[in-house]
Amino acid sequence: MVETNSAVASLVTGGNTLFVLLGAIMVLAMHAGFAFLELGTVRAKNQVNALVKILTDFGVSTLAYFFVGYQLAYGENFLGSAQSLMADNGYALVKFFFLLTFAAAIPAIVSGGIAERARFYPMLICSALMVGLVYPLFEGIAWNGHFGLQAWLEAHYGAAFHDFAGSVVVHAVGGWIGLVALLLLGTRRGRVRNGQVLSFAPSNIPMLALGSWILIVGWFGFNVMSAQKLDGISGLVAVNSLMAMVGGTLVALLMGRNDPGFIHNGPLAGLVAVCAGSDLMHPVGALVVGGVAAAIFILVFTWLQRKPKLDDVLGVWPLHGLCGAWGGIAAGLFGSEAWGGLGGVSLMSQLIGTLLGVSIAVVGAFIVYGLMAKLVGIRLTQEEEHRGADLAIHKISATAGEVQI
Repeated sequence: MVETNSAVASLVTGGNTLFVLLGAIMVLAMHAGFAFLELGTVRAKNQVNALVKILTDFGVSTLAYFFVGYQLAYGENFLGSAQSLMADNGYALVKFFFLLTFAAAIPAIVSGGIAERARFYPMLICSALMVGLVYPLFEGIAWNGHFGLQAWLEAHYGAAFHDFAGSVVVHAVGGWIGLVALLLLGTRRGRVRNGQVLSFAPSNIPMLALGSWILIVGWFGFNVMSAQKLDGISGLVAVNSLMAMVGGTLVALLMGRNDPGFIHNGPLAGLVAVCAGSDLMHPVGALVVGGVAAAIFILVFTWLQRKPKLDDVLGVWPLHGLCGAWGGIAAGLFGSEAWGGLGGVSLMSQLIGTLLGVSIAVVGAFIVYGLMAKLVGIRLTQEEEHRGADLAIHKISATAGEVQI
């Protein structure tokens, strides 16, 4: 009997480890989605830079989170013996890997907003600081009960702040950090001519679409495997993610007037918004949440195209910042029993938690990017920007032909 119980326990821990590992791999693959989405949106002279940034940001994010960020958020480190790390089939290690892929999404999100004009190494340092210091601050509050805020919310409003898969912790935080960074960087040169704000067309729609599809598929690992254990897996999370994606797609089709850029970003807006309450909502509620998110993205991104001081290349602030905040609030509405959900949420707690996440993102970003701008500068020179980041930084273009200016 003892041997049987031991075998069952070993099977459970092994299954949980494999489950979280597969989730980590799926979310890791999403970073390719970020890369190709940016590659397809920016001008041809900045495509190589888009690919390089996402990969190198992930590299520095891993070190920052491994040595600093994860310990700040969860009070654990992996500097003990290799033997101790093998406990429970190394479950703690793959949990770190899984949560790292979330943390590394912060610079990947920011990258799309600041594209085509940012210096390489200074922004790489900023990425490490964001993942190592700023992001874990709110992550620890929301997902590990730091500073007693969750307990206080539960005592005063009947429920803690709920963010199952990171609408606020990851997406809203990343989007608002991106807004601060692009404001400090300023507008791309050539975007305003004779008082008119010009829009730069995407350079490669197929690559943009590929990036969107990779993100969509990976998102089911992002959401479903946020349960982090096999016995927590939920078909409701999967179908809610599906419905939010579809709602975002169809609203983008209608409001975007067949524009492929909107159609491929609409499902992403829906998926961003559903993360927080995907484990609580009814599928019809998730459909509505995703549709509203796509509408928010299209309306605000269109408005941004007329604002010369808000040059958000991929629309990361509306897509992640605003849709992520909407998702945090929507969890308090559509997650409640009155709106068809499972209950156990408080709208006031969702509002407070969302506002806190946005506030930490904005203040942290102004400190990190502001100091870097003062110390060494974060913007390419006028000549470098004219040549394009590919040649100016990496000394090679995406194609062998003449580089588009």
